[in-house]
Amino acid sequence: MSDEYDLIIIGGGAGAFSAAIKANELGAKTLMVNKGLSLGGTCVNVGCVPSKTLLWAGEVMHLAKEHHIPGLDIEVKGFDFAKVIQHELDLVVKLRAEKYEKVLNNLENVNHIEGRATFISPNEIEVNPSTSSGQVGQRFKAKKFIIAAGSTAMVPPIEDIQDVEYITHIEALQLKQQPKELIVVGAGPLGLEFAQMYARFGTKVAILQRNVSIFPPAERELTNRLAEILTKEGIIIKTDIQVKSARKEGSKKILTYMIGDKQEQVQADEILLATGKTPNTKRLALDKAGVEIDEKQAIKVSPQFQTSQPHIYAVGDVINLSIRQEPTAGREGTLAVDNALNNTQNSIDYNTVPWTIFTDPQLAGVGLTEEQEVKQLGRCLCRTVSFADVPKAIIMNRTEGLIKMVIHPETKVILGVHILAPNAGELIAQAIWLIKNKNTIDDVVTSLPMFPTLSESIKIAALSFTKDISKLSCCI
Repeated sequence: MSDEYDLIIIGGGAGAFSAAIKANELGAKTLMVNKGLSLGGTCVNVGCVPSKTLLWAGEVMHLAKEHHIPGLDIEVKGFDFAKVIQHELDLVVKLRAEKYEKVLNNLENVNHIEGRATFISPNEIEVNPSTSSGQVGQRFKAKKFIIAAGSTAMVPPIEDIQDVEYITHIEALQLKQQPKELIVVGAGPLGLEFAQMYARFGTKVAILQRNVSIFPPAERELTNRLAEILTKEGIIIKTDIQVKSARKEGSKKILTYMIGDKQEQVQADEILLATGKTPNTKRLALDKAGVEIDEKQAIKVSPQFQTSQPHIYAVGDVINLSIRQEPTAGREGTLAVDNALNNTQNSIDYNTVPWTIFTDPQLAGVGLTEEQEVKQLGRCLCRTVSFADVPKAIIMNRTEGLIKMVIHPETKVILGVHILAPNAGELIAQAIWLIKNKNTIDDVVTSLPMFPTLSESIKIAALSFTKDISKLSCCI
């Protein structure tokens, strides 16, 4: 006989936790089933928290060495890779306990068990399913389900890659010994962040990217500039290539790739695969639940996060909607529970959701790119401004950045903002509201940002549509 619940949540990450918190608030009898990563999922265990901790360590080292402030001499006396890694791991344990384990214990309407959940019908799951020894898993029924099972690193189709001891972002955050040489396959957020992080630690890094540019969804002007900056830091970047095969020779790992009609190879101590993620749907037996997936194994959902089964919802990395990141997963979990239990029709406008790559400088964006506006409207009204025109950036000696603004050709409503700069992830938060509230460049021009700040760059970008900013003083 099965235990019965109002709601069963499959997963233990951001989407699952926000769903559990909302379900608890609504008084629903809820079960959370988690397997794989510890409570907290990717973000706290092997994602945002540990990676940004190490990125900050690398940034502090780099700024100390490369500050370029006349008369200031700062010596970096040493770097203990093992201690930096241990600090990161300790922080993960602390935040997991404070923000997830304790939070879950305080949810009086939510039970939690560790185990692999598998659907055996549209309304029933089995946890730790039957094994060859004949043991039968525990069964649970529910009126509604939220699938928030997350994703795992994708392994690209490289000949013999399984015979080489490659690493993913998980192992890269836990290495006990710093590699002297590192190959990063892929130039998305993970690949770029880990490449710069390890390069600043002193590792010789090479990036192999299939596309003609790094991170293709972003504005090409900004990614080209970021590639120049990373190259100046000593990172080798090979784009428009196809990795063919992998092999080991002694302690070295070698990748062979094609660049045009030419075959080349590169060797290193470690190979980091950063070519994307695969939704964790294979072991859920979704066919028995009648839940449809797409060709990328992602669960198909409506804008209200409803699957092909009306009582089953899905959120986070496991679904096929546009932006997949921690903030969206968390919000989706909250909205999906409200939709499931209260019959609401909540959804997210992903056009107002920002993204950030935490390199230094950071790359961030929200809204339409130039290419997207051209596809939608047939033309684009865009301006790109250098941070050499931003007084605060001049003070900081950080003028390498760019800001690009995309506006409607007729209404002058701001449709997109894209920033390459220190703290771009913070700056982009202002642009969210400009796009969400359909503000025009006139609204920004008449605003009064504090001087001197990097946030003035948004006003300067707006001014550039109507004025020659090279002829303006600092107090316009």
